[in-house]
Amino acid sequence: MNDPIRYELPYREPWDWQQFHDHFALRLLPAVEHLDDGSYGRTFRFRAVTGWLQVRPLSDRPALELWLSRSCAAEHPALVARVRKMFDLDADPQAITAHLARDALLRPLALEKPEVRVPAAFDPFEQAIRAIAGQQVSIKAAVTITRRLVERLGEPLPDAPSDALAQLFPTPEAIADASLLGIGMPAKRLLAMQRFAEAVAQGRLALDIEQGTEDLVERLCALPGIGPWTAEYIALRGFGAPDAFPAADLGLLKAPLWGTAGMSARALRARADAWRPFRAYAAIHIWRDYARGSVPMRPPRTESLSDGA
Repeated sequence: MNDPIRYELPYREPWDWQQFHDHFALRLLPAVEHLDDGSYGRTFRFRAVTGWLQVRPLSDRPALELWLSRSCAAEHPALVARVRKMFDLDADPQAITAHLARDALLRPLALEKPEVRVPAAFDPFEQAIRAIAGQQVSIKAAVTITRRLVERLGEPLPDAPSDALAQLFPTPEAIADASLLGIGMPAKRLLAMQRFAEAVAQGRLALDIEQGTEDLVERLCALPGIGPWTAEYIALRGFGAPDAFPAADLGLLKAPLWGTAGMSARALRARADAWRPFRAYAAIHIWRDYARGSVPMRPPRTESLSDGA
């Protein structure tokens, strides 16, 4: 029997499928991920197993329907927990909104969209590779680079359910050891990516957040080519850390709510102290504000770049 196993994952309302749909649509990796109007699916490698998952929102109750491949049944409890984090299903939106609304400028954004959550990646390693690929380039360019990585180094998923979900993201070992010339990245950034992958592959970097966001950020920043923006972004998107905050991000600094002059990273970091422990949710609101009101502009010559919400 290879039929997948079904779960229901309840959440506190409000929660908005469209936010997650739009997030994944911007970043989709063909053959690793599949998205349509009402569902999202992806392949994965988790501990010693591989498999696939598919989720869709239920229309008659506040819950996601999750299908997990039977090939990884022994890991289903941990996988369910990871999917809950991926879709931020355990957040308390009323408490988060009330806290952020104490800031006079954030208040209209928080009250307008109390359903805002923090979309997170299924695989922190994959998200870290995406973040390094995304330094100083657009989301579209980062996706192109990451897609090339999958095409060169990815492996077929055994018992793939369809051509739409047929490829596994490359392992740390594969990325660390590969010749990646011509993949579309500057040599220095490519070296940073491969040294990061090597550190994970060799066990020198434990890619976890068990000791908190600041500990993870410190360990990541000790690696060459990874600065505070990349490290905070990995914590936010790779782990869904509710208080991660990449203060040097272009979109956070240039959002319309700060006025035409924008905000300095130092001033934003100081202001964001009042948003703890929900600074990641504040970042999502500010990115949305930036996306609504910004005009195209050249990225600064730093590692920061707008997330695009």
